[in-house]
Formats: sequence, C-alpha cells, structure tokens
Amino acid sequence: MKILLTGFDPFDREKVNPAFEAVKLLPDTIAGAQIVKLEVPTQFVRAGEVLEAAMAEHKPDVVICVGQAGGRAAITPEKVAINLMDGRIPDNAGYQPVDVPIRADGPAAYFATLPVKAMVQRMQDAGIPAAVSYTAGTYVCNSLMYTLLFLIDRKFPGVRGGFIHVPYAMEQATNKPLGTPSMDLRQISRGLEKAVEAVVICGRDTAVPMGTTH
Repeated sequence: MKILLTGFDPFDREKVNPAFEAVKLLPDTIAGAQIVKLEVPTQFVRAGEVLEAAMAEHKPDVVICVGQAGGRAAITPEKVAINLMDGRIPDNAGYQPVDVPIRADGPAAYFATLPVKAMVQRMQDAGIPAAVSYTAGTYVCNSLMYTLLFLIDRKFPGVRGGFIHVPYAMEQATNKPLGTPSMDLRQISRGLEKAVEAVVICGRDTAVPMGTTH
C-alpha cells in the first residue's frame, strides 16, 4: 500500500505550519505502507493542482491531507467537506474568495472515505487527544479536502481519501493569547502515525457514537 500525506506551507504570518512539519517527522513506512510526503501551498487553486499532479505521479492507494486548525486542542480527522470557499483572510497568493463554489460541477458536499472514528480511537488509545470533526471550515483546508474527494470521484476511482486538522505547534502559542491550545510537534506526528495505522488496518470504520449535539 502507498499513502500520500500532504501538509501546507506557513500562512497568516506564521513562520511554521505544524501540518507539514509533523508530516516530515513521520517514518517512510507505517504498518507496512509506503509513505510519500508532499508540501502543498496554502492557495485555494494551486493546492488542488499540486495534489492532482502528485496523485497522477505517485498513484497512491490512500491520500491524507493535513492542515493547521489553530485553536483546536486535539487532532481532528474531518468527516465532511463542503463545496464552498469563503476566506476570512487571503490565501498565500492574495486570493480571498467570498461565497464561491470550489467546483461548479460538483455536489454540495463529500464525505471522507477513511475510517475516521477508528483513526480517532487509535490515537486516543495511545494517549493522544483526538476527536472527529464535522466542519473543515471554508478556507484552503476544506477546499483541498473537497478537491481531493472530487478528484477521487471523477478521476482516481478506488483511492481512499480524507483530511486531518492538527493544533498549533507549541512554539506558535508563545505569541498567542494565554490559554491558546497547542501540541508538541512530536506528539502531533505520533498522532498522525497512529491515524495512518488505523487506515492500513481497518477495512471499515468503527461503529461507535462520536457525534455532536451542536
């Protein structure tokens, strides 16, 4: 099995992005699966183009995109991506779409095709804070997740894919308001490794309640 893991470059005046920094720390083989690591730009349009080219080149069985979710205290596999771009801030190319569809010819939403609950459970069993997320936002992370699943639907049948959000790295929290959640990069990377193990091992997702009331 070959798994492509992507992480974004820094954005919003940050010097690092814990997504790709944690991906870089991963071993080259996890649970027997070959790991391919790729940095993608924090740009609505270009990120999807880079991802599509990498999928065509590497022909992975699984694609897991990773992004920063500043303010979250846990590693959060995403359940769903919506067909909407609404940038609170411009991306790294200066583009700031407002209420724009990602794909005019795409459905309103796509669900991840990864065992997100099993991924969360495996991270939690290793003592790493984790939870299923039901909103990937409306910035570049959601856009890339939607684009990934659109590409799988239209061009790369048989590939499984999804997205994981990670907290700020600890060094990023030093210039944030007191109490801003963060996580050590090594723990983030270990959490990603456990999530990948679940993807390799689990044929279908765990049937346990992990929903939310609001």
